[in-house]
Amino acid sequence: MILGIDHIGLATDDPDGVAPFLSALGLAASDRGVAEAYGVACEFWHRPGEPAHPAVELVSPAGDDSSVAGRLADPGPGLYHLAFTVDDLEADLAKLRAQGFTAVDREPCAGARPGMRVAFLYARRPAGLLVELVQYDDHPAAG
Repeated sequence: MILGIDHIGLATDDPDGVAPFLSALGLAASDRGVAEAYGVACEFWHRPGEPAHPAVELVSPAGDDSSVAGRLADPGPGLYHLAFTVDDLEADLAKLRAQGFTAVDREPCAGARPGMRVAFLYARRPAGLLVELVQYDDHPAAG
């Protein structure tokens, strides 16, 4: 079951350049990591003192084979994906595939945070929306 919004991903090749804008919006960098399977570096930004609320994630290339490189080339930096926290990643992945989403990942992968597993799906039409499902190890249904 989808439990809520985990974060909104923004694609950028200049996270240091985006930082002042996020700070001006009242957000602060809370944690960062690398999602090796996707070749991306991720910075998570929250309102200070509110880490349980949805974050803004800056997603940037961590190498030449980064999954975000194509997005940055065309159409360019900007909204990249919407991520939802789920309680059973495999079941929710199967459910959304059955409802017309196209799976980007065959199986869940390690995310950028410790204990984070993720899987991406795409709803090309009519929204052109990339969706990330997120499950944390500390959730009872985590596998």
